[in-house]
Amino acid sequence: MYILINIIRGTMKMTRNTHGGGAQTNINGLRFEDETSLEDVLQDAGYKVINKEVYDNNEFIGLSVSKHSLYEYFLTPNGIDYKKYNSVKWLPDECFVNNKTKIGYIIEKKFQNSYGSVDEKLAACDFKKREYLKLFSLLGYDVEYIYVLNDWFKKPKYKDVLEYIRAVGCYYYFDEIPLSCIGL
Repeated sequence: MYILINIIRGTMKMTRNTHGGGAQTNINGLRFEDETSLEDVLQDAGYKVINKEVYDNNEFIGLSVSKHSLYEYFLTPNGIDYKKYNSVKWLPDECFVNNKTKIGYIIEKKFQNSYGSVDEKLAACDFKKREYLKLFSLLGYDVEYIYVLNDWFKKPKYKDVLEYIRAVGCYYYFDEIPLSCIGL
C-alpha cells in the first residue's frame, strides 16, 4: 500500500487520488495535501482508528501518534519517563507504533522551496533515531526513521546527504511513503 504525500508549508489536507493507477491505486494509497494525519490515511485505507489505537479487522495492530501523543499514549503508559534517557522531548511529525513488528516508525515531513535550515536538519536522522531508540528499546521495540521529502530535495546538492541518510539506516521518500515500510 502507498500513502501519497504532498507537503505544503508543513501542513496537509487529504484529497482523493485522481492521478491514475486505477482500482489498485485506490486500494494501495491515498493522497495527502495540506492538513492530513497518518491517522486519517489509515482510516481511509480501511483500518479502524479509535483513540489513537489502530485495528485491522478488529485486531489491535498498533498506535498512530504524533508529537506529544507518542508520550501520552505509548511511552508514559508503559512506564517510560523520557527525562531519564533523553535531554529533550523529541516530537515526531508522525509515528506508527507497530505492535506486530515491534517497531516504532518515526516519520518526519520536510518541505522546502528555498535554501534554509532544513538543509542541515536532514543529516540529524541518525542522531534522532538513536534518541528514540533509547526510549523504544526499553519496551522491546526497534525504531525506523523515515523522511517524507518534497521534490526540492531531488536537486543535485542533496545527493550526499541523501546517500548519508540511507548509509546510516534511515529512509526517505519523495512525496509518498509505502505503507509496507511501516509494516502494513
